Amino acid sequence: MITGAGAVVETAPAKLNLTLRVVGRRADGYHELESLVAFADCGDRLSAHPSGELTLEVTGPFAAALHDAGAGNLVLRAARLLAQAAGVGRGAVLTLDKRLPVAAGLGGGSADAAATLRLLQRLWSISLPEPGLQALAAELGADVPVCLLGRPALMRGVGERLEPLPALPPTWIVLANPGVALGTPEVFRARSGPFSAAAPLWATPPRTAAELAGCLRRSANDLEPAARALRPQIDVVLSALAREAGCLLARMSGSGASCFGLFATPEEAEAAVRRLKAAQPAWWVQATPLLTGA
Repeated sequence: MITGAGAVVETAPAKLNLTLRVVGRRADGYHELESLVAFADCGDRLSAHPSGELTLEVTGPFAAALHDAGAGNLVLRAARLLAQAAGVGRGAVLTLDKRLPVAAGLGGGSADAAATLRLLQRLWSISLPEPGLQALAAELGADVPVCLLGRPALMRGVGERLEPLPALPPTWIVLANPGVALGTPEVFRARSGPFSAAAPLWATPPRTAAELAGCLRRSANDLEPAARALRPQIDVVLSALAREAGCLLARMSGSGASCFGLFATPEEAEAAVRRLKAAQPAWWVQATPLLTGA
């Protein structure tokens, strides 16, 4: 979206790991994953104005929790990589409105980096070929390529192998975070047990939210047991979501600590948010549609 005075705006939708299987470990120590990834219609917001240098300001309800807003921030790293790849000598005044919890399993930093690549291509009037852009995304982090794709996909390997999926059915999501951060490396270190076998998602794409929940029940998030052991608050969140009327499935996203509940209607999702906020005022809770990819 383009706003006044040459500014552009881009959203960075929250990434949801509807499933997450750990299927192996590579020689370099990284884990091989298989994950059904989708996106929610909520997230951070980036804006940019033309400038001779690159600067970043972080605002929003979770700005204070973002410890690295300096040169190492993924937004600035993405901007520098894109400028170098495209031979751009201009800069930008970037503003990140941080609306998602930090270290929450919602891909916030990766989504911000992907949004930066989209945003600055428009601001600088450039268009890198898709393979080159995806290569930049992979250099920034394992989740950045799927966030750049921005639609439902099966993500394999360490995030570099993406298979776009047919549109998902209309579904509402209730996101809930108990206000605790949880780093991905910490969760992987705490994980134990055998690796999962890769498995097909479904024979026929689901047509309703209930069918989607039924398909997801056949898989899991393999990081959930380790995350729950590290942050017992996740158990409380999952139990609270599962008890809500109309909740079709409650699951942790990514490496946590955010969890989601699937609902068929906005009325059920919004009623669940009201009850959860009343019972747990310190939690971050939000109802949002799933971005189906249609």
